[in-house]
Amino acid sequence: MRSTRTHRTTTGTTRRTTTPPGHTRTLIIAVSIGALALAAAGCGSGDGKKAAPTSSASGSASTAGVQLPKLNGEKIEVAAVWTGPEQDNFVKVLKEFEARTGATVTFVPAQDPIVNFLGTKIAGGSPPDVAMLPQVGAIQQAVEKKWAKPVGGEAKAQLDANYSKVWKDLGSVGGTQYGVYFKAANKSLVWYNTKVFQNAGATVPTTWKNFLATADTISASGVTPVSVGGADGWTLTDWFENVYLSQAGPEKYDQLAKHAIKWTDPSVKDALTTLAQLFGKPNLIAGGTNGALQTEFPASVTQTFTGGDQPKAGMVFEGDFAAVNIAQTSAKIGTDAKSFPFPAVGGKAPVVTGGDAAVALKDTKGAQALLTWLASTDAARIWAKAGGFVSPNKALDFGAYPNDVQRDIAKSLIAAGDNVRFDMSDQAPQSFGGTPGKGEWKDLQDFLKNPADIAGTQSRLEADAAAAFKN
Repeated sequence: MRSTRTHRTTTGTTRRTTTPPGHTRTLIIAVSIGALALAAAGCGSGDGKKAAPTSSASGSASTAGVQLPKLNGEKIEVAAVWTGPEQDNFVKVLKEFEARTGATVTFVPAQDPIVNFLGTKIAGGSPPDVAMLPQVGAIQQAVEKKWAKPVGGEAKAQLDANYSKVWKDLGSVGGTQYGVYFKAANKSLVWYNTKVFQNAGATVPTTWKNFLATADTISASGVTPVSVGGADGWTLTDWFENVYLSQAGPEKYDQLAKHAIKWTDPSVKDALTTLAQLFGKPNLIAGGTNGALQTEFPASVTQTFTGGDQPKAGMVFEGDFAAVNIAQTSAKIGTDAKSFPFPAVGGKAPVVTGGDAAVALKDTKGAQALLTWLASTDAARIWAKAGGFVSPNKALDFGAYPNDVQRDIAKSLIAAGDNVRFDMSDQAPQSFGGTPGKGEWKDLQDFLKNPADIAGTQSRLEADAAAAFKN
């Protein structure tokens, strides 16, 4: 979720955003806004003329900042692993696209890993028009399998106008643009319960050493300090990546991401040793080791902000998308729930990002129009206002975000420009970096269970990486 990656993201969605792995679902949800909206979009036969501004899904007048074709009668399917609030917010984006074009869009809940899901759909002769891919590796696989269609000229124009080079490069394979990154994630955040910090007399840490000291302070106050969603293996890859980037540095990070150095490298040992300083103390983790391994990401967040003066934890690490889960509690972001940057292990605090990219699987007018829409500021603004979302679109006004916390997170991501480092596991082949119960996800779950076994963890990671990278 992954964020986005992205995702691996939230509520059981893929983080690569952004975004967490999606729960298996078979229901196909039609996202149409009915005959009234279609009529408002104008009648026609999809002759390529530009649609005029129309009534939006919310009933207010739309300002068509991006020009889209008339697609009356065209049906478009979009597959993504998002569920819960993330799915609902993405549906709002799709509804506005319907209102402006006259197309009918169907959201197809995908299973994770999404490449396997898409393979089944394609083999059956029914691929979706567009898929939201939460991993760089998934985009590369889709291109290798000849599923993905290149981004058209109008979508490219939106990308050139609105995106930094790094985001365009992440969606390119062999110099050809295939992906449009719609949802990004700042995956270097720790969210904390302000009441717990206040009651414990704890201060916001800026270094790993201070982070552990803060955890001890909170523990002494009677509240378990850290919530870990270990049932979702991707959260553990995010822990590792932030520690590794800060401790080993960006050059080593890039090398390990490409498997140019082995997971038996001393730098990996150092990062796992650092993580063991937390994972090796079950009293600092909500529910202990066993509890963490049974806690999915959404619960790891909500249990930090429920329970009054005695929540199950005082802090939870994860990306900006955790705001969606916090919103499901009574805690108010900016007052009851705040965040601080992941503490520096080495000389600098890490900045790890993830994201979800739209990729066309059919070379149709509707699919290309949807990519153009998702690359636009207009589309980004809709989800930004809903919260739990960060856009890589540098043209988006920060005022679109619902609170100062979200605005600051977005500003940090945009300010980083081309210097951000994309989620490492999202860059790996899916079999290693993006499959529940296998590869890095499983290896780090085993490490959480037994953090003393650093050498064994390294050996398993290297064996799985070598098999996935085929080197």
